[in-house]
Amino acid sequence: MDKNKHGLMGVELLHNAAHNKSTAFTEQERDQYGLRGLLPPAVGTMKTQIQRVLANMRRKESDIEKYIFLSMLQDRNERLFFRLIMDNFQELLPIVYTPTVGQACREFASIFRTEKGFYVTARDRGKIRKILDNWPNRDVRIIVITDGGRILGLGDLGANGMGIPLGKLGLYCACAGISPDQTLPVMFDVGTNNEELIEDPIYLGLRQPRLQGDEYFSLMDEFIEAAQDAFPGVLIQFEDFTADNAFTHLNAYREKALCFNDDIQGTASVVLAGIYASTRFSGVDFRDLKFLFLGAGSAATGMGNLIVEALIESGLDEAEAVQRLWFFNRQGLIRKGLPSLPDYIQRYAHDVEECELLEAIDIHRPDILIGATGTPATFTQELVRKMASIKSKPGIFALSNPTSRAECTAEEAYQWTDGRAVFASGSPFDDINYDGRLIRPGQGNNAYIFPGVGLGAIVCKARLIPDEMFLVAAKVLAESLTDEDIEHSSVYPRVEKIRRVSLNIATAVATYAWDNDISQLPRPDNIESHIEEFMYDPTY
Repeated sequence: MDKNKHGLMGVELLHNAAHNKSTAFTEQERDQYGLRGLLPPAVGTMKTQIQRVLANMRRKESDIEKYIFLSMLQDRNERLFFRLIMDNFQELLPIVYTPTVGQACREFASIFRTEKGFYVTARDRGKIRKILDNWPNRDVRIIVITDGGRILGLGDLGANGMGIPLGKLGLYCACAGISPDQTLPVMFDVGTNNEELIEDPIYLGLRQPRLQGDEYFSLMDEFIEAAQDAFPGVLIQFEDFTADNAFTHLNAYREKALCFNDDIQGTASVVLAGIYASTRFSGVDFRDLKFLFLGAGSAATGMGNLIVEALIESGLDEAEAVQRLWFFNRQGLIRKGLPSLPDYIQRYAHDVEECELLEAIDIHRPDILIGATGTPATFTQELVRKMASIKSKPGIFALSNPTSRAECTAEEAYQWTDGRAVFASGSPFDDINYDGRLIRPGQGNNAYIFPGVGLGAIVCKARLIPDEMFLVAAKVLAESLTDEDIEHSSVYPRVEKIRRVSLNIATAVATYAWDNDISQLPRPDNIESHIEEFMYDPTY
């Protein structure tokens, strides 16, 4: 019997998720690798395996049961898992990521089955570089890291937040063709201020208050330095940090490492794409748009900053662009004189009088209302009807995740605007039949953006990721909209196209890098073909 190129035989091969084909091993392979007798006699195909898996999954009664089922499939047969996702994006993205990943994080300790990902903790100070050698794969190209401080709209979930890096990197593989062995999910466990978790006997994280200040930031410094040494050229993606920490990390490392923050920059890019697309419905030129934000955290401010850059690119000066954006938070309208405003929101503190939200709509007359609050039902009927009273095609972007946290539902947005809303959400909503027409609510899913940006950056070996790359990505996504998408009132393309969109974004991002001398590799003759050849195909 001959060992395969990975040196795996028999049960060892069947228990290796990266190389197992289960019932699809051929007769010849069964003899060659010592599998005879270890498998049922019928030789299957990937197609028949997918049929079987889908049938079994669809028998599950809840989405969290489906999530667990698919996670266990990934543990057994990695290639089948990713092929399944790629062939069924519309059905399975809401299972493997938002909104179901929110519940998976809340219940992470309860549904824990096998060890996945890498944990860097407050106890590892001075040893991070050493322990990174425990990770079995050395060709790591992308790291997704969270400290669990603000998971989706669910708050501090501590080590339960590991579900986010696992989910994001799964999307990198399925949506952009990054090989699974080139990814590293990291939980940066510095404790939790969630007393319920600390008291939970099955909680898997550190039972201590979160590190703060220099203790916290010096540990992150150590990790960034260690990761770059262990995996030269690695891209580091920050996920679900509190606003203060998110901006601090981004500002500290954006010129020192290949990194970005998906909540700030990825979210901003996908929202900007939806805004670009909205002009095809409203007929209003992009440079004439005005915006009102409910929420002023890292996600909302990141959106604002990229919108300002886009408005400046369209011909406005910075002061005029900034004035187009008004923000509300728990203190009310962000305005000059408000005490204790964080640095990241200061530029949007306008010299205006205090007013209520409804009054602000009358005064500012925004074209698009954007929600990034994490608080459900904050877009009330009165608020949405007010938007419909001043705009013929009001933009209603209810972006908080998961679905249970959305500022309003798609159906509410259309009902309260007599079907005139240009709607986008963060989590998916079902299609709606309104007044005899089929509406497909657009989901501003970051999976449209970050996989392509990451793919383009690592293939060209970019030295850094400037904001302009996210402007480029937003334009590519907006241009992906088809006449059919427009017909069904969607500001985003069907998710079945997401792998093609990722390739287009990666091509544009890499082109930008080569055009602006931030790539460390020679430019290929055909950038798109070069990237496509790099992309992982799980088919066997």
